[in-house]
Amino acid sequence: MPSAIAMPKLGITMEEGTIVEWTTAVGSRIEKGEVALVIESEKAEVEVEAPATGFVRHYYAEPGDTVPCGTLLAAITASLEEAFDPADFAAAQAIPAEHASAEPPRTAATVNPKAAPLVRPDLAAPELRRRRGTVATPAARVRARALEIEIARVPGTGPHGRITRRDVEDWFARRSRLVPVGDGIALDVPRQGAGDPVLLLPGLGTDVSVFAAQVPALADRFLVLGVNPRGIAGSDAPDLERYSVAAAAADAARITERPAHVIGASLGAAVAIELALSTPERVRSLTLVTPFVVADARLDVVTDAWALLAGAVSSDILARALLPWLFSPGFLADPRRRDRTLRGLGQTLARAPAATLRRSVAGLHDWSGSRALELGAIAVPTLVVAAGADLLTPDAPAIAAAIPGATCLVVPDSGHAVTIESPEAVNRAILAHLAAIE
Repeated sequence: MPSAIAMPKLGITMEEGTIVEWTTAVGSRIEKGEVALVIESEKAEVEVEAPATGFVRHYYAEPGDTVPCGTLLAAITASLEEAFDPADFAAAQAIPAEHASAEPPRTAATVNPKAAPLVRPDLAAPELRRRRGTVATPAARVRARALEIEIARVPGTGPHGRITRRDVEDWFARRSRLVPVGDGIALDVPRQGAGDPVLLLPGLGTDVSVFAAQVPALADRFLVLGVNPRGIAGSDAPDLERYSVAAAAADAARITERPAHVIGASLGAAVAIELALSTPERVRSLTLVTPFVVADARLDVVTDAWALLAGAVSSDILARALLPWLFSPGFLADPRRRDRTLRGLGQTLARAPAATLRRSVAGLHDWSGSRALELGAIAVPTLVVAAGADLLTPDAPAIAAAIPGATCLVVPDSGHAVTIESPEAVNRAILAHLAAIE
């Protein structure tokens, strides 16, 4: 029986990956556990191991293809003499048998068909559905009815925006992980792992994908809860003048009833500080990554410009404008890392609408300075992670000095987005910090 290699799901926010390279050619022998391919997802490259020893018989996707998690990528057989039909294997692997006749196999070719007839490129999938009616497979319609979902609300990943059964299930999964936090508001809280809770609080205009490199390390021992703030990703976006830090802290306090290890980055660190001061019984420990308590003139100007640009340019252009403020010169000098991060950052920024940016920046300005004299009241074990080349929040070591008993790690030659630029150093520090508490 052939073995399949599929696009893995490596984190709580990963929905798709891009093939960077295959390490062996079709017909070559590969050992179980040997690296079979390299993929790119959530701003990082990851090696994927072969699930079995044998011979590579067929690749269903090419370097550069971006496909959803679970997509069939390759087949391995025990020998070259073993009978193998690529199409039959794809049909058997792509979907459960009870749906096999209702929906075509999901391979890279069905997700990104190179030979399919072209439609007008200026018509996005929602517009096509409006003009032609919702385009969905029979299996998708059946599944949508079973889950009581209005199928027109589901974005399609099939050819020309066609909605597949997997699209329906993925959309339902995102909606099912919403956590009510009061006042009719629910937040998108992806989770992974088991054990004591860890809350991840991302920074301005980003979602929990900024912790993509930390989640696997933490999920081995903890229940990781990624809190996407109001207006970000799938979280509700109430029509308010500002999204205050105090409200964000109150939202975080309602995610779990158990005291949590709280990890916040940048504006998320401000939320973590507010949470520790306003609701200390909910906080077991703090990790503050590139925190601030007073926004200096540079941070004020950059965040104001960020909010303005978000409403005027594409997320890809916005990512290019922000890159020099978030990463060190050494990181930016590496074209491969820079370009990979640009793609991932553009995807992350696309999940933060301009209205959300404006409201969040207004909340940042209001909170700035409000807790500067109260850090001495924080009574939980605290780790502060500072970045040696941080242009936006350079006062992190001073914050550590003001918190009783806090430990400070300065990651040299790293920029503000230290969780992305220097993940190994950050992971080691966080795991050691949490281990000392256990």
